[in-house]
Amino acid sequence: MKLIWLFVCCFCSEILVQAQSARDTIHTDFVLYEKRTSFQNNLINQTITKNFQLDLDSNTESNYREACWAIAQFLLRSKQIELGFNKMFSSYESLEINSKRALLEAVYATYPVEYKLQIQQLIAKERHPKLFSMQALYLYRIDTSSANIQYLLQTISSRFLSNTSLPILKTLANYLQNHTAQIKQATPSIVALFKYQKNTAQKTIYSFQRWNRDYPGIAVIQNADGHFLRDSNGSIVFIEQLARAGSNLPYFITNGNTPQGIYSIQGTEVSHNLFIGPTPNLQLVMPFEADNVFWHTPYDASKDSLSNYKNLWPVEWRNYAPITETFDAGKIGRTEILAHGTTIDPDYFKGMPFYPLTPTLGCLCAKENWNIFTGTLLLSDQFSLASGFLSTPNNTGYLMVVNVDNQMKAVSKEEIESLIIQFEKSVQ
Repeated sequence: MKLIWLFVCCFCSEILVQAQSARDTIHTDFVLYEKRTSFQNNLINQTITKNFQLDLDSNTESNYREACWAIAQFLLRSKQIELGFNKMFSSYESLEINSKRALLEAVYATYPVEYKLQIQQLIAKERHPKLFSMQALYLYRIDTSSANIQYLLQTISSRFLSNTSLPILKTLANYLQNHTAQIKQATPSIVALFKYQKNTAQKTIYSFQRWNRDYPGIAVIQNADGHFLRDSNGSIVFIEQLARAGSNLPYFITNGNTPQGIYSIQGTEVSHNLFIGPTPNLQLVMPFEADNVFWHTPYDASKDSLSNYKNLWPVEWRNYAPITETFDAGKIGRTEILAHGTTIDPDYFKGMPFYPLTPTLGCLCAKENWNIFTGTLLLSDQFSLASGFLSTPNNTGYLMVVNVDNQMKAVSKEEIESLIIQFEKSVQ
């Protein structure tokens, strides 16, 4: 046993040395001090202030839309923003669908109660299912009373009639009825989940999160043989990961928080998106997004896709509704969720519970610190995640996002380590 452990440690040490060398070659000018300063000035003075000062018409609508996307991503508030929102609400009926969605997303992200009256006025006649859902969610977050829930459910039924079977409306109704209870419900045995994945010999990343996505989570890697990835000192490799979108909208809305459930890992890529940066990201596929590559285990053609999806979980998890969030979100049409790093200046989010991590458009984002004078990495949890996953054979597998509970604090290494130790003792 000691000889085997010595071999494993030496092997991991060699991997870490190679990985360190590769990490040192990653570079981007986007994080340089002058670039960040220029970007911030342009963001505030051009993208938001100047755009919102324009008269709102069909020629300038895209400028307003661009401002809204920036506000939601960087969680900005100001008098200029409020004036811009007010102009958009006044012209709401004449806006394109994408502009309406951008407005609702930005308002949900940054002004959680201030636009209640305007949203109430919109929802009284809204007939677009996605826009209606976003408006309903804004009002639900303000008032979770039974009376308000019943009003929203009745409006769905009366407004959309035969369209109530649309995936987004079905999921909205389910969310309104069950979300409050679900966040209080105990999560099934995570040790049983570890055992099940060991028995399937499927390489898996677990991203453990809180229901309140203001608080960061922890990711760990279980190799195909059931062992968890450890460093050369024998310590479990933990990766801080944020599953919060800038909008903080629920999982089934585009650009909302990362859904719980299973993602299929399809290897790694390097993004050309400046905000994601050049660190290798994990390419993830959701159910319905690319079913020809989603399944890494046998698919039972005699059963429907939901049954096959649930069979990826232990028996005691299959009736636990939150695990189907990725399935439902994929059916609605969500796509392009990745596990990636970040070049965004964390100072935009100082004072927020997830600082110094940065929110996304719904992806899983790992912490990265950059040298703002050389453009090189100082620290990269994302590189540790990608290189750790690739350190054993096969570049595919599954990633599981699970909310462990609703504590108002970050998921700790100690919590997850305790569960892993329980698992390891149970399979000795």
